[in-house]
Amino acid sequence: MSMRWGITVPLSGVPLPDHQAVYATLADAGFTDLWSSEVNGTDAFTPLALAAAWAPSFRLGTAIAPVFTRGPALLAMTAAALAEAAPGRVQLGIGSSSPVVVEDWNGVEFASPYARSRDMLRFLAAALAGETVTEEYSTFAVKRFRLERPPAVLPKIHLAALRPGMLRLAASSADGVILNWLSPADVPTALAELSGAPSDFEVVARIFVCPTPDAAYARTVARRMIAAYVNVPAYAAFHRWLGRAEVLTPVWEAWSAGDRKAALAAIPDSLVDELVVHGSPAECRAKVEEYVKAGVTVPAMALLPTPELETPDLEKLAALLHSLGR
Repeated sequence: MSMRWGITVPLSGVPLPDHQAVYATLADAGFTDLWSSEVNGTDAFTPLALAAAWAPSFRLGTAIAPVFTRGPALLAMTAAALAEAAPGRVQLGIGSSSPVVVEDWNGVEFASPYARSRDMLRFLAAALAGETVTEEYSTFAVKRFRLERPPAVLPKIHLAALRPGMLRLAASSADGVILNWLSPADVPTALAELSGAPSDFEVVARIFVCPTPDAAYARTVARRMIAAYVNVPAYAAFHRWLGRAEVLTPVWEAWSAGDRKAALAAIPDSLVDELVVHGSPAECRAKVEEYVKAGVTVPAMALLPTPELETPDLEKLAALLHSLGR
């Protein structure tokens, strides 16, 4: 089994103050990593800042902090502050995010995501090392910026990547890569683009897990998520690259026609079962381990709501987390 065993926080339905007990349970259950996300819930850093104070055993990672929604200096300052609070435990995961998050919700133009990611990687490497940065990058310019409090231990920088260009950028310019919305069988396809990466390069995979034996329920929840993601242009292109054009074309056509119900119905059970782990906790744990066998070094579960978790009982939640742990 992987020496790293991660989970996405905060857990749905659990207030942030109650996560002190959740983090203690996760540590007891054998989890080693806490990974945050940033869409329209909490920001990526607050749950990890709490963990830095409450749970000193965990490695802390963002998956991801978008490269468009914070200015370069602010992103560097935020990463440096977390790295100071949890020295040697921070992995700053960055990525381009999506037009909805960047443009529709944050009012920032979503342009040249590859170049913006490349430029942010270069800027962060210099800024977090304490250098004074004056540079005309292709997507932004920085004049005379220097961190007042550069971290004593540099955080590792990971890049979220889907297709060959971004995967190769991660291999050449980052400490690790963050994968998302893929099956264990897809992992080797992604890894093939990482040739030349250093030996300690980390491969993180965000794995959606619906721990319930009710397969019909799990597939209903999963279908909604899959439909929302595979119709984002970057994810559509990703799954075309993975060879799923034939199975997803009916989904894309129905979605483009505005027929959301038909789009959901067009997603076959087989695809749901490839992309979302579900079943008993023991079955889920075994399926997550398949990602590790395929080459993932840091599996990071993202728990989906189940009938048992819709109104979380902390005792039941603790039992579930122990059953999913190492």
